[in-house]
Amino acid sequence: MSMAYLAQSDQQQQLEWLDGGVLAVLLDSAATDGQLTVGRFSLARGAASPYHLHTREDEVFLLLKGSALVWAGDTQTELSEGGIVFLPKKIPHSYRITSDSADMLMICTPAGIEGMFRHAGRDRSTPRPEGFRISPELLAEAADTYGQIVVGPPR
Repeated sequence: MSMAYLAQSDQQQQLEWLDGGVLAVLLDSAATDGQLTVGRFSLARGAASPYHLHTREDEVFLLLKGSALVWAGDTQTELSEGGIVFLPKKIPHSYRITSDSADMLMICTPAGIEGMFRHAGRDRSTPRPEGFRISPELLAEAADTYGQIVVGPPR
């Protein structure tokens, strides 16, 4: 049964992610009865996702601030502030931040992808282990566990 969910920003889980980026988990499976995941990325210039595809969920990116190169299938586009991308499952895609910083909203339906971020990322409420990094092996394990396929390195 679906129910309303409210959370202030200090109640949202903050995960350290690739290239030193941060993902705030705004809504997850538990909060939405499995219907959708919403996350907000804070990223620096050069931050990039591996070229990958989702086997379970469709994804929307809304660039709230900054600019990024986005690859979707064979198409490359420079996305500017306010730009939006819809990525149906099974379409390979990637992004690379081209501005000094970027603020990006991610919406995935159905929910579940947050498990991958939690599996490989680091919860920022815990002490940071010396030399922490997300290894390619850990990322591949998390991706495989949660229905993502890494097609290639970041572009």
